[in-house]
Amino acid sequence: MSDPADILARHRFEYETAGLDVGEVDPDPMTQWRRWFDDAVAAGCTEPNAFVLSTVDEDGWPQSRYLLLRAADERGFTCFTNYDSAKSRELADTGRASMLFTWLQLHRQVRVTATAERVPDAESDDYFASRPRGSQVGAWSSPQSQPIPDRAWLEDRVQQMTATFVDADVPRPAFWGGWLLRPESFEFWQGRPSRLHDRLRYTRDQRDAAAWQVARLSP
Repeated sequence: MSDPADILARHRFEYETAGLDVGEVDPDPMTQWRRWFDDAVAAGCTEPNAFVLSTVDEDGWPQSRYLLLRAADERGFTCFTNYDSAKSRELADTGRASMLFTWLQLHRQVRVTATAERVPDAESDDYFASRPRGSQVGAWSSPQSQPIPDRAWLEDRVQQMTATFVDADVPRPAFWGGWLLRPESFEFWQGRPSRLHDRLRYTRDQRDAAAWQVARLSP
């Protein structure tokens, strides 16, 4: 039988992808992010809009989980969730978050630090109305992040909520909605041979909040 520790220590994959240089990227990091997202879609990457959202809980422990991105525009990135969930409480408490997009097939990742704020109710209403009915009912049924007795309890809740809205549209719960994550920094990472990866970091220009500065980081 193989030793898992030995497999982990010896596993190697040589990245042979093209490089990334300061002169090749767009001055606007959101535009550059969209280029890479479009590349990920074209390459057939699994869930190209998936990202890891990291927050810090009240005890100072970092917490990470995958979410699906639902919008990216000049303001920043938008995702939706239960406002009573652990991640929402942590976003509300600190107003800060970290995001990580990973497209393994392209040997790319993007790290983002961001401030966090709720989106307007009308924006949450519009997105909730676009969701499949089952997901709408699920939002009402699940007290996200709270302990529950068992799976049967959750399934009973779904049946109850299904019956409640059987002859009506499912409205958005007040405890469910969107978060806008406004970027403060980006790091674009491109895998390269011999672990000499390319890393470009965008930070806001201290003299002009609308402008960005780009720097190369050592791998």
